[in-house]
Amino acid sequence: MEYNLKSGYTAKKSVLAVIILITLSKFSIDLGFALKPYMVFLIIFSVIHISQIYFEKMQLFEIGLLLFYLAYSFSGAFSLYPASSLRIIMGISLYLACYFIFKTILKKSNDHIIEKSIGTAGIIFNAASLVLYIAGLKTLAMAGEGERVTHLGVMVDRNYPRLIGLLEDPNFFVFYNTIFFTYFLCNANSLKNRIGLLLCLVSNLLTFSRGGLLALIILFSLYVMLNNPLRQLKILAGLAASISVIAYIAIVQLKFDIYGILDSRINDFSNDGGSGRFELWGRAWDYFSSHVFFGLGAFNFSDYNSFEYQDSLTVHNTFLDILSESGIIGFSCYLLFILLVLYQLVENKIYKKKPYLFLVFIGFLIQMVSLSVIINDIFFMYLAILSVYLQNEKHSDSGTSFTRRDLAG
Repeated sequence: MEYNLKSGYTAKKSVLAVIILITLSKFSIDLGFALKPYMVFLIIFSVIHISQIYFEKMQLFEIGLLLFYLAYSFSGAFSLYPASSLRIIMGISLYLACYFIFKTILKKSNDHIIEKSIGTAGIIFNAASLVLYIAGLKTLAMAGEGERVTHLGVMVDRNYPRLIGLLEDPNFFVFYNTIFFTYFLCNANSLKNRIGLLLCLVSNLLTFSRGGLLALIILFSLYVMLNNPLRQLKILAGLAASISVIAYIAIVQLKFDIYGILDSRINDFSNDGGSGRFELWGRAWDYFSSHVFFGLGAFNFSDYNSFEYQDSLTVHNTFLDILSESGIIGFSCYLLFILLVLYQLVENKIYKKKPYLFLVFIGFLIQMVSLSVIINDIFFMYLAILSVYLQNEKHSDSGTSFTRRDLAG
């Protein structure tokens, strides 16, 4: 049978393949920027199906996104470290190209295929991450010493065995897992999705990410508010029972001190300044104060930080990162992009029709306060899914209106 993108079977396989490959982003090739498995897949895919790759009218938020990246890239013209700016500009170009190719694949599928792929990929991602975590614990002492020592799916960070699974950072693990968590939460009407939700909760808890877990608690609270709370009691009771059984096995049988670790993580917050984030945020604000309009230049914070403070850490706050690197001009464009996404989510009543798409974006915004996410694979994937859904809704409404006019005539 000829391999044709128009085939529903092929579209289903392609969507699932891309989503799974996005969760394997740490397996990349360093070319000055990271060339990731899903990018290679999309590039090869676009060459094979070049005649079927096309661009439709963009959503408002996509125009806002392009405007932001234009302003952000332009700030590189004023940077003290142009090589770093050039690197991020090349990365942005590659990400945007992959974004539009992925949108074409999504457009050839439908909502059912997309959501089924999210569910399948979410279970694979979390199950594989938990297997790697358990395997890592067996070969790496649970109370091992060292700073950010990693083995398989475990990172020992200040003596905490934190789950990283298929990724490289426990905090970004929760960020990636947000779309799977919200999808399973909003569609917990099948055994498959309940299993996926349980896997998400367990893996997220094992990251011991304070910001990530706080975001998930807020998302769950929003979900309950958007729905009849009484209807959620059954799901909540089932999850509580399942987690209790798993906690019993881990604590009593495996002697895993989960309570002690969680207590230490909470107590550490007042002593470590949010893992040093507060100090980094102060530096970012100082840089913005001295470079108000155009900022330091795209992707220059780490270089300035390395020169002045002898560490190459990022800001760990997307908004302050953008503010310090692209000034008030770039930040205004980014704020416009965020507002346009929220506007289209509310205008199209996504919180009612597809609540997981609404909750994902809120979850991303909350976590961006403690993470630097100027370009990110899962964020771009989410935007592509949202864009295609809004497009399909518009076409569906137009078709319905046309049919009604025909019947009236």
